[in-house]
Amino acid sequence: MSTRSTDTVIDTGTDAATARDGATDAAPARGGMTTRAVVCRAPGTPWELTELELDEPRANEVRIKFYAAGMCHSDDHIQKGDAPMRMPVVGGHEGAGIIDAIGAGVTRVQVGDHVVCSFIPACGKCRYCSTGRQNLCDEGKNAATGEFSDGTFRFHQDGVDFGGLCVLGTFSQYSVVSEYSVIPIPKDVPFEVAALVGCAVPTGWGTAVHAAGVRAGETVVVYGAGGVGSNAVQGAALAGAQRIVVVDPVEFKREQAMVFGATHAFATAEEAHEFVVDATWGELADHAIITVGILHDAVIHDAIAVVGKTGQVTITAVGNGWIDENPGMLIGYQRRIQGAIFGGCNPLHDIPRLISLYQSGHLKLDELVTRTYTLEQINEGYQDMLDGKNIRGVVLIDH
Repeated sequence: MSTRSTDTVIDTGTDAATARDGATDAAPARGGMTTRAVVCRAPGTPWELTELELDEPRANEVRIKFYAAGMCHSDDHIQKGDAPMRMPVVGGHEGAGIIDAIGAGVTRVQVGDHVVCSFIPACGKCRYCSTGRQNLCDEGKNAATGEFSDGTFRFHQDGVDFGGLCVLGTFSQYSVVSEYSVIPIPKDVPFEVAALVGCAVPTGWGTAVHAAGVRAGETVVVYGAGGVGSNAVQGAALAGAQRIVVVDPVEFKREQAMVFGATHAFATAEEAHEFVVDATWGELADHAIITVGILHDAVIHDAIAVVGKTGQVTITAVGNGWIDENPGMLIGYQRRIQGAIFGGCNPLHDIPRLISLYQSGHLKLDELVTRTYTLEQINEGYQDMLDGKNIRGVVLIDH
């Protein structure tokens, strides 16, 4: 059951009035303002709430006043040291808020706009953006360092530079980011659900719709029913899949998967495999989508085995899993294995489309938010995630 409030009252008048809506200097002095932010100083150390100096936005940059941030498993991987990241870092790469100030040359948004951050920026002009693959935008190259393209940082403390995860850092009251990383949204969309449309929702939904290419009448097996997996289920359902089979050891997540459109849910891969064999008369599944919290060898093996001829395994999960299979498993049935980032979505097109699907009642976003937290409760929130208590935890940021 969600413990969040249904309405978030926000007074933006003072911010809009005091924010500069014109050009800033190309290289302003440090310490434009201070902000409370949750940081990780070294791999394996807990998240820590502290106060940082935040520079003014430079050319083609904006400052966002955040009101909500999603708690993605990727941030936990960074904090645990499972994924490499320059430290110290401001956590968070799912966030929604209001444009508070803009730098010179910004055209995508203006002060007062409500926005969601896309953890993959979209410059619109690199080779990949210009060929409809914005999820591979070259401007995403510094996601693991948190530095801007000129090699500088916007967060500081006592002379030390702090990066922002994915050059965002949404676990903060304010952040300065590239205009390429923000997408305007309607002002009546709650920030707590809008934040999720910057990562979890498009990653899961797009993995089914774009990366896997699920079609009407097909059988899909989804491994892992957290924030990403639940949206893979929604994507497969909207694409018209006949059977959407979820595998997750947590009963709560299996129950919730049925809310998002799963037709069947099992605690083990063995149970799911047996069902698929029987339901398809031995033809097996068309797709297997891996969205588990931590990737491992066994789930990759199970996914390859559950798809039939020309079947595809699509991997969005990260971890320490390795593909160790006899090539005959792929050749004989002409199976395919594919990785996917951001679900193959184009942020500039798909984020507004997902918001529109939510507004029309075709996409469930409110149901994703199991519980809300404060910045002080980040460590508690991630423990709840690891304990299987949440589909998605969301931080509501006070000012």
